[in-house]
Amino acid sequence: MEPRGSRPAAVAGGDPATVEAAATVLRAGGNAFDAAVAAGFASALAEPGLTSLGGGGFLLARTADGRATLVDFFVDTPGRGRSPASLEPHFTPVTVAFSGADQVFHVGYGSVGVPGALAGYLHVHERFGRLPLPDVVAPAQRLARQGTRLEPMQAAVVVLLADILTLTDEARAVFAPSGRLPATGDLVTNPRYADFLDEVAAGRVAGFADPALAQPLAAAMSRGGGLVGVDDLEGYRVVEREPLAFTYRGVRILTNPAPSFGGGLVAHGLERLEAGDPLATALAAISDRGLIARVRSVKGTTHVSVADTEGNVASMTTSNGSCSGVMVPGTGIQLNNVMGERDLHPDGFHAAPPGQRVGSMMAPTVVEHPDGRLTALGSGGSERIRSALTQVLRHLVDDGAAPQDAVDAPRLHWDGAGYQAEPGLPDEVLAGTAGAPVNVWPDVDVYFGGVHVVTTGRPGVQVTGDPRRGGATAIVPTAPG
Repeated sequence: MEPRGSRPAAVAGGDPATVEAAATVLRAGGNAFDAAVAAGFASALAEPGLTSLGGGGFLLARTADGRATLVDFFVDTPGRGRSPASLEPHFTPVTVAFSGADQVFHVGYGSVGVPGALAGYLHVHERFGRLPLPDVVAPAQRLARQGTRLEPMQAAVVVLLADILTLTDEARAVFAPSGRLPATGDLVTNPRYADFLDEVAAGRVAGFADPALAQPLAAAMSRGGGLVGVDDLEGYRVVEREPLAFTYRGVRILTNPAPSFGGGLVAHGLERLEAGDPLATALAAISDRGLIARVRSVKGTTHVSVADTEGNVASMTTSNGSCSGVMVPGTGIQLNNVMGERDLHPDGFHAAPPGQRVGSMMAPTVVEHPDGRLTALGSGGSERIRSALTQVLRHLVDDGAAPQDAVDAPRLHWDGAGYQAEPGLPDEVLAGTAGAPVNVWPDVDVYFGGVHVVTTGRPGVQVTGDPRRGGATAIVPTAPG
């Protein structure tokens, strides 16, 4: 048996600065959960169009002794304590210009759901972490003050979200302080966020329910037509859930359970593959289960996978929706627009009662291989998350593929009207589309998700960042004994 502590640690994520924050904490003696939290705080600066402390997410923790917990810190529906008549949405429409079409997004104050990321990070650190909180927050503090160079993937998202990121005066002050949004290679800082992290590290801020934050935020929401109030912030709770566990071809897989639906869709897709369905049929089946709206969404999600030297693994996916353009006053933190994301509200905007956890496609996942290896993986990509993870898991299990090969393999996605296909798919896969329309893209593309993978155990750690989404990796060698 491999001695505990003898293996290197590893991180895979969506940006080099995010990954380096996690690696710094691992080098300092932190475990996988400390590192994931450090990555979360850092990604709010390094991946500004994808994630924020004003959004939410999920972390699947699998400890070295075999215990698994899904930490749910996604967004709640707002409006606690309000009359039903006051719960009509008040959105600001913004048109986002994609390469192939324009789409109207619902942003502004009325699009904001009750944020959970800050509460989630603090919960994970207290529940599973080892290092003192100031050590975990320190990499993000340095980034926010000293800056990080904007990577091409993140710059492309900023361009897409330009009208959202400059929607309000406070948003412009954070994202366009010089009068223009940052481009590839520009140094990005956020002094207000750095000051806020000082308060978090010192223990003077324990969450957005703190009166110094809750009262100004609720007042801004009231002025702007938003629904998030003090009762919502005080009533928010991080929830620990039993992971959805299933077996695929003898391999045990753990993922995100209900009320989110992404994990269940991945499980159903693999079930259909194991029953003998062609890949195309299985992907169509997990798109037609009455849960998915036929909407193309911005890529407002990111993921980080971490394994430490002791055998703990963390798989964490977070999202800020498509961003709202609304800030938590004085903090440099942008809030989510989850209440304006049509694909998350198939019954209509604000149809769910206040205080209810919003469903999500996010599906942080851990694979327990029969030989003792563990694989942590997850993806951004809105409705493409389910198809990306289904296919990567298929390659890992069916083909015994190395993580890099599983991630690099071309992908297929059923969008409700036809198949979207990356170039290079085998003929037998395309033959399974049964005459449905197939649009073969000229290149691999960010559209098809971003699956970041860490596998730990013999013969050694393997780590892969998805190049579709600017994936980055780090391996942290075992400290000399």
